[in-house]
Formats: sequence, C-alpha cells, structure tokens
Amino acid sequence: MDMKALLVFHITVALTSVLLSSYSFFMPALNKLRITCGLVALTLISGTWLVLATHVPILSGCLSGLVYVGAVLVGLVPARHKLAKQT
Repeated sequence: MDMKALLVFHITVALTSVLLSSYSFFMPALNKLRITCGLVALTLISGTWLVLATHVPILSGCLSGLVYVGAVLVGLVPARHKLAKQT
C-alpha cells in the first residue's frame, strides 16, 4: 500500500473514532462502543505500520498514540458507565 494512502486511511479512521466516541458519550449504545473499539485498534495498527515503514522516531509516534487513546477513552469510559446504568 502506498504510504500516502495509508496515512489518509490512518487519519480518517482516527478522526472517525474520535467523532464516534464523542457521539457515544451523549448517546451510548453497545454497537457504537464496539465499532469505536475496532476503529481504535485499526488506528493503532496502521500507526504502528506507519512508524515502522517510515522510520519515524518511536517516541513521537508513541506520544501521539497515547494522546489519541486518552482522548478516545475520555468519551468511551463514561459512555460505557452510562450504558451499564441503563441495563
């Protein structure tokens, strides 16, 4: 796969997961949470591939990944708690 295409895929999946995580915070549903977790996994996999393929310093890649995962978890954890209270 072309690196530019992989980068576009990576950014699109990451932004989609952040948006879906935010949406899940306000309207929690089990399917949304599962899809968001899948998108997070895809983002981490594609990010790892980008770091390995482009030889970017691992520290910057990991730091960006941690910030991203933290931002997504801010929406996912409360959504999961809200969903647990509903059932």
